[in-house]
Amino acid sequence: MINNLEHYAQDGGFMATEKHILVTGSSTVSWKDAIVQTINEASKTIDYLTGVKILNQTAKINGKKIAEYYVDLDLSFTIDRDRD
Repeated sequence: MINNLEHYAQDGGFMATEKHILVTGSSTVSWKDAIVQTINEASKTIDYLTGVKILNQTAKINGKKIAEYYVDLDLSFTIDRDRD
C-alpha cells in the first residue's frame, strides 16, 4: 500500500510530499517490542521517517501462551526531492 500526500503551506507554497508504506513486524516479547523493532528495521533502509499508525495487532498462540506478537504498521516518510 503506497499513497502520496502533498502538504501545502498557508501561503500556497509547496512543503513536502509524504509516502506511506505498509509493513508487518513481529516479536516474541510484546506488541510494543514488535512496533519498536519494526520501526528500527525500517529506519535502516528508509530515510526521513515521520510517523506511524498501528493498523492491526495479532498474535500466535502456542498452548496457553502467546508465542509471537505481530503488528501491521502504516509508516510515513517524506520524499527527499534533492536526492539524485
